[in-house]
Amino acid sequence: MDVAGEGELIELEASGVRVIVVMRGRRGPGADAVLRGLLADATAVPAEDVELVHACPECGARHGRPSVVYPLTPSGAVWYADIAVAGDAIVGAAGTRHPIGVGIETAALDAGAVIDEAAFHASERAALDRFDPASRAIARATLWARKTALLRAVGHTEFIEPSRLALTLPSDDGGVGRIERSVPEFGSGWRDIRFHDIEVPGSRAASVAVLG
Repeated sequence: MDVAGEGELIELEASGVRVIVVMRGRRGPGADAVLRGLLADATAVPAEDVELVHACPECGARHGRPSVVYPLTPSGAVWYADIAVAGDAIVGAAGTRHPIGVGIETAALDAGAVIDEAAFHASERAALDRFDPASRAIARATLWARKTALLRAVGHTEFIEPSRLALTLPSDDGGVGRIERSVPEFGSGWRDIRFHDIEVPGSRAASVAVLG
């Protein structure tokens, strides 16, 4: 896949992460093809030689971000990469410095109180209630995309309830989010985690979590 010709490439400043946004048609590329294309473009390795493994290295289940088995970086370190899909939108990311995760969520005007209580911290729900319905839907989708991206970046860990985490609001942080209230599982590293929101067409929100 020619990522430069078929998608929009974005460089996340100071993180060393490259992001691609692809809007695919009915016969467009699959998620793995997009991710292989992104890695091929960054490494000059043929896309068909890029090897991805979706099984968790600890438990074997298919969850979290995929592992890049080949290629390695020039120093012999691993590439970090992830991909997310929502309808006809694909967002992929790859970098060498920090584990990353990608989340994409479709905005919904009313997801239901039970879902919101499971997904969002009480402080987040209170902040979302101050938005008008349309703005609330996209802010809510952005918060959920950020949390999904974070959990994918972390990968295999003890179950973390998303409602225990409180993030900054997209309307307040300029599209680069942070964790305001963390959980013990993240130790002190939570202060360095950043969420880079990515624009995608349609009523959707996407974000790339970069671990410190």
